[in-house]
Amino acid sequence: MHVKIQAARANDGRAPVRRKGSTVDIFQRVFGVKDHEGKPIGTSQLKKLYRETLNIAWPSTVEGALLSVIGSVDTMMVGTLGAASIAAVGLTGQPRMIMLVLAQALCVGTTALCARRKGADDQAAANACLNQSLAMITVIGVLMTLLGFWGAEWLMKLGGANEDTLALSITYFRIISLAFLPQCWQLCICAAMRAIGKTRVTMITNITANVINLCLNYVLINGKLGFPALGVKGAAIATACGTVAASLICVFTVLGKGGYYHLKLPRFDRTTLSGLMKVGSSSMAEAVCLRLGFLLLARLIAGIGTNAFAAYQIVSQVTSLSFTLGDGVATGGTSLVGQSLGARRKDLAMAHARAAYRIGLFVSLGLMVIIFVFRRQIALLFTTDETIILGVTASLYVVIVALIPQNGRVILSGALRGAGDVRFVAVCALLSVTILRPVLTWLFCYPVASWFPDTQIAVVSPWIAFAIDAVVRDRLMAARLKKGEWLDIKLS
Repeated sequence: MHVKIQAARANDGRAPVRRKGSTVDIFQRVFGVKDHEGKPIGTSQLKKLYRETLNIAWPSTVEGALLSVIGSVDTMMVGTLGAASIAAVGLTGQPRMIMLVLAQALCVGTTALCARRKGADDQAAANACLNQSLAMITVIGVLMTLLGFWGAEWLMKLGGANEDTLALSITYFRIISLAFLPQCWQLCICAAMRAIGKTRVTMITNITANVINLCLNYVLINGKLGFPALGVKGAAIATACGTVAASLICVFTVLGKGGYYHLKLPRFDRTTLSGLMKVGSSSMAEAVCLRLGFLLLARLIAGIGTNAFAAYQIVSQVTSLSFTLGDGVATGGTSLVGQSLGARRKDLAMAHARAAYRIGLFVSLGLMVIIFVFRRQIALLFTTDETIILGVTASLYVVIVALIPQNGRVILSGALRGAGDVRFVAVCALLSVTILRPVLTWLFCYPVASWFPDTQIAVVSPWIAFAIDAVVRDRLMAARLKKGEWLDIKLS
């Protein structure tokens, strides 16, 4: 009788029976997680959790990794034009992200709300959310295009462009601004797809579009196959064409029959708008904090010199790869946490968040080894300038240390967003990215660097601040997750 009871417990998804040193025991020790009440998840349920997370995460992770690699190749191609061109294209990054703040905030709300409605098995409500979001983001996209094109010079000066980079950055930004509207459509549809776990759609969409971008870069930047050599202008045209291609693929995906979503004229309802506003407003506050912080960082680093900023851009490509790998895993956590709460399963929501965090740990360890072994080869892919190479390799040592907390905070942020707890994430961004990280960057780049002339301190300093920021936010997110208040948030 006692044996039967133990067997029953082993199959209930909570308390497995395992012998010390057995395969089950090792699996639990390495991958075991607990639910919101602190009870360990049984082996059978645990395997299901990881399988569900990985099924959603791997397409997003592959997508992010390939896009990061393609983006790096893009930078390499621009790098053939010199340090000023690398810096000019890099300077457009933060103004571009500032322009996208409102659209991305709306998309975060779309993901959270659609995931809840998917978990509650309410397909009609999920479709209503997507259609209302698309209508609103269309207006946002039109306004972004007008502001980006006509306000390019002001935005580039705000981003820290100097005499070497101003004209090039304005040219690049005006061209990519013409693709802001289709980019908004792409972001919104992909956000809704991730909410229901259809990450393969977003993977195919973005990879196809970026391959187009890469091919056009090849022929337009330096002039190949009979095309004119357009330099930075060619890179901008390639980026805009890739964005438009991604948007068209997304639109055709939701226009087709038999899918979960169907496009139609929206009927706005208070419940959906309230949910989008609740999550979107906090997400926008977070994004504003992030963009202001990153804008300050760009200006501080640009002030050191063109070579230092070029080194910063190269290392940023590596951290972008790390971020996208962590973000891919976070996508699984966001979707499954939202769906679990929609199905009123707090235990599964907590378990999915912790499982995603555990996966991120192993991803980070693998990436740390790769970066350490190939640190100089990575720098050589972008430039042959030995000064820049030394700055990049020194910076990568610091980045390696920060990878585990960096990916940890990305994944935990994703889980909290899936629950709609965006306000806490925004407060963390305000304290750490907008205040702590710029202050530390200034401190290390200027006063401290002046004490050690003829060293790489100024170049490495932004990444020391990056590491401290990653640790602070990772610990804040972990404490929030453990407390469990996010499990009771209502969205609609």
